[in-house]
Amino acid sequence: MITKYGYDVFFTIAGICIALILVALFLIEPRTVKYSIIAVALLFFGFTANFFRDPDRTPPSGDALVLSPADGKVIVVQQAEENEFLKAPAYQISIFMSPLNVHVNRNPISGQVAHYRYIPGEYFAAFEDKASEKNEHTVIGMENHKGKVLFKQIAGFVARRIVCTLKVGDTVKAGDRFGMIKFGSRVDVFVPASATPKVRPGDRAVAGETILAELPD
Repeated sequence: MITKYGYDVFFTIAGICIALILVALFLIEPRTVKYSIIAVALLFFGFTANFFRDPDRTPPSGDALVLSPADGKVIVVQQAEENEFLKAPAYQISIFMSPLNVHVNRNPISGQVAHYRYIPGEYFAAFEDKASEKNEHTVIGMENHKGKVLFKQIAGFVARRIVCTLKVGDTVKAGDRFGMIKFGSRVDVFVPASATPKVRPGDRAVAGETILAELPD
């Protein structure tokens, strides 16, 4: 299944690839050139379809569980100060999303969206620490009766568009889709310092299924 958040890009690229294949088949005579164009078009289409894929997920249940908003590699698990929404000491868990990962983002907890901010910015490589503050990103705060969670969608070096359908006041369910970051990116998640991290740097996270942390009772 192709994500609805990528229909514009996917169908544009699909149209270009089909046009190239038709041109190669009917207008290009040298066989080497003909089949080279077809091969490039098919590879580009395959990469695009892979990038915008949107598989179903089965979230674990529990209001205290903080699920990964993104697929990718855990690159940071560390103590930090979160002064925008939690306004307290926190654990920061960061996930790097390569162009080969699924890029659809999912809600980390069930509850209500209590904070939202969009920040235009630069496009440093997503795995660099300065990307968290310098790059284009959204800041989203959610809360339920167990506590608060803040997370950021951060554009990477290639990414040029963040999609987020959330707004303050929305009631959301953990594991449901809410947007994506196109073409390579990073997600930072902040949980209270009293929470228990469940992942370590180097772990692989699956959006909507991997438990990043557990909020305290």
